[in-house]
Amino acid sequence: MSIAKALTIAGSDSGGGAGIQADIKTFQELGVYGMSALTAVTAQNTLGVQGVYPLEPEAVARQLDSIGEDLRPDAVKTGMLFSPEIVRIVADKAAQYEWKNLVVDPVMIAKGGAPLLQQEAVRTVVRHLLPLALVVTPNIPEAELLADMKITTLQQREEAARRLTQTGTRYVVIKGGHAAESEPAVDVLFDGHDFIYLESPRIPTRHTHGTGCTFSAAVAAGLAQGHTVTGAIRTAKLFIQAAIEDGLHIGGGHGPTNHFAYQQRKRGAGDGGQ
Repeated sequence: MSIAKALTIAGSDSGGGAGIQADIKTFQELGVYGMSALTAVTAQNTLGVQGVYPLEPEAVARQLDSIGEDLRPDAVKTGMLFSPEIVRIVADKAAQYEWKNLVVDPVMIAKGGAPLLQQEAVRTVVRHLLPLALVVTPNIPEAELLADMKITTLQQREEAARRLTQTGTRYVVIKGGHAAESEPAVDVLFDGHDFIYLESPRIPTRHTHGTGCTFSAAVAAGLAQGHTVTGAIRTAKLFIQAAIEDGLHIGGGHGPTNHFAYQQRKRGAGDGGQ
């Protein structure tokens, strides 16, 4: 029996709600074997980021070689890459090992506002990483930086998605959680030709730490299992919606989502809710 494998390349979140920790939890919940390559260690909790300690680029490269030489992933996702040097290493290794199903979550700013990607690295992501990506999953502020435009309307989200596919990435999902409108939350999916609009109720909660990491990890898990891109994204949408709605309500600030919720709901539906 073959088990689907997914690799996350991201930073460590000591609070457990985002980054490598969120990705591994998501892979596990969706039945995928998770592997990791750390780019940085962060000291953070629900109140904010107290420190960011990037790894040496050589350490990132060695981790990726270790995976590439023995444990070929069925999907790869990137999160916090921090610097232009690390972005280039990730792009070079993805090309070297011909990794498919690359999901790029362009992590730039933490929920509390702390920068997690150096300014000069944004151009490197666009130039070197997005051309290799099957899917890129920015929120609205991230899409504004990547597409170099202001986004306040649905039409502008569509234009940003068009611009991002011109970088070479095949699918773009611009998430609607940061949109000004109050209801509903609309994610815009563009495949280079057509738009699909994924709507969900907007949940009034501050406990949304790690939503982007979790969503993109769920997309990667679906791709690792052989699902279509659209199917993987739809499942990821259900996964993160359950994680937000059934919150854990821990911590004094932006708390984490509930990675258990999706499977708990499925089990509840399977036994008639008993």
